[in-house]
Amino acid sequence: MFQFESGVHAKIVAPGVERRLLARGGSMMLVEVRFAADAVGPMHQHPHEQITFVQSGRFRFTIDQESHEIGPGDSLHVPPNVRHGCHCLEAGILFDTFTPQRDDFLSPEQAG
Repeated sequence: MFQFESGVHAKIVAPGVERRLLARGGSMMLVEVRFAADAVGPMHQHPHEQITFVQSGRFRFTIDQESHEIGPGDSLHVPPNVRHGCHCLEAGILFDTFTPQRDDFLSPEQAG
């Protein structure tokens, strides 16, 4: 299935954090997340497996009790039900892939 830029809409999910659902199908989902400098993705956990790729910017990521600074070209894996979060050090863009899909990211029209 194709997803065209004209059909992708941003949603502000926290101060300085904007999310765009780029593609979904089967059991996977691809999401772009744009962070302003100093924005925070608070510590949380979910039953979804996640892989994150850093396109731009610098982030301090914590997975469970381990923290690292990451930047363009770096990636990370978050197992299901493991606490994680980030602090954006320099404005940037992340690409998150989830399996299974994050139904909580879907609008009622998309979910139905």
